[in-house]
Amino acid sequence: MKNIKLTITYDGSNYHGWQVQKDKKTIQGTIELQLKKITGEKIRLIGSGRTDAGVHALNQVANFKTDSDLIPLQIQKALNSLLPEDIYIKSAEYVPLEFHARYMAKSKTYEYRILNRQEPNIFQRKYHWHVIPKLDIERMRSALSLLKGTHDFSSFMSAGSSIKDPIRTIFKIELYKDNDLLKVIIEANGFLRYMVRNIIGTVVQVGYGKISLNEFKNIFAARDRRLAGKKAPAKGLFLVKVRY
Repeated sequence: MKNIKLTITYDGSNYHGWQVQKDKKTIQGTIELQLKKITGEKIRLIGSGRTDAGVHALNQVANFKTDSDLIPLQIQKALNSLLPEDIYIKSAEYVPLEFHARYMAKSKTYEYRILNRQEPNIFQRKYHWHVIPKLDIERMRSALSLLKGTHDFSSFMSAGSSIKDPIRTIFKIELYKDNDLLKVIIEANGFLRYMVRNIIGTVVQVGYGKISLNEFKNIFAARDRRLAGKKAPAKGLFLVKVRY
């Protein structure tokens, strides 16, 4: 038995997220299908996390166990020859049998992209949220800075979530501006479902003055999802890095 770790990049536009779902096209399901063809085995692919429908990944990490005699490079090349053009295996390598892509992850980094200008960029429309009102960048940075550290993130958790422990630690949260493109980078030890998108949706409202900085503080402290803004679209979100 061998344990193989994959680093995967994908465009999530045409998929119902990472996790296998009955009668729906997913990233995990698509890769598992090709692994079965290559190895002759029914493979269970373990991802570092479940990206939602429409979310992209630059460096998703997954692992699977196999009795195949094929070496990782052969599996990587075979997968890339069979997978659709919107999924690509960047690397494949042996890891210890105890390695688990999800449970052993120390942190994940996500990036959210916002195009803040009047006219759209039709060639990049699947990879950012187009926000027309001019945003106050410094006010948004002030709001984001309040989230750094260990907190209860219930206000930014998906409604009706069954998660019992909403405490997470954000190690890094920064907003970068490159002309009209804004990028919010968040690294944390874990994320609640829709947490990043709910944060972004609320912070954008801070940026164009619908929510004051003091109101944002109160929303965060209230631990009530109903008070926060609508979640941002999935298409602007990228899984950038998983740290072990």
